[in-house]
Amino acid sequence: MAAWIVGIFHSLVMWLVDAARAMGYPGIVGLMFLESSFFPFPSEVVIPPAGYLASMGQMDPIMIVVCGTAGSLLGAYFNYYIAVRWGRKFFERFGRYFFVSPEALDKAEIFFAKHGHISTFTARLLPVIRQYVSLPAGLARMNIVKFGVYTGLGSGIWVTALTALGYWIGGAGEAMYKGLHNITIGLIIFCAAVVAAYVIFYVRRARAGGEDEGGK
Repeated sequence: MAAWIVGIFHSLVMWLVDAARAMGYPGIVGLMFLESSFFPFPSEVVIPPAGYLASMGQMDPIMIVVCGTAGSLLGAYFNYYIAVRWGRKFFERFGRYFFVSPEALDKAEIFFAKHGHISTFTARLLPVIRQYVSLPAGLARMNIVKFGVYTGLGSGIWVTALTALGYWIGGAGEAMYKGLHNITIGLIIFCAAVVAAYVIFYVRRARAGGEDEGGK
């Protein structure tokens, strides 16, 4: 990486460290709420600096994970309730302009009823889509308890990984950049493996169910 890019990234990390120190735990909750809702505020600029402060004894890593996960969950519920409140009505009225038919909405609802847990969990670990998976979940009216459990689980893993990154790497600009890249790649591979295992399990269970019905 070019030296000037490393320098800029290092300066950004240090500025974010100072911001995290000033905002404290309530700031983590608030910013992670934004990150998990509509607002384009990446968690990558919130949690690692807090983890760095934890490595210096200025914050508690467990509290960082708890607050970060709580903020993510609150933001996810915010999106979920928006989709429940206005999503279905919006697409029933204007869906034809977005190539979304009532039949497609029904299929999405059936899909999330069957596979919402794995979809929500893995999506919370993936870049770009982690903020927006709450919308189709709410649109399909996914079971709210399952939604919370799997959103919290996925968010907790993500926040823990970012906290560990900041704790162990600290304010090193290039190392932080590479660490974020490696975490993202690792989680993509992990999600692919989880989805593959789930598909194999689901297909085998469906076949077993069909054989049992055929044997009756």
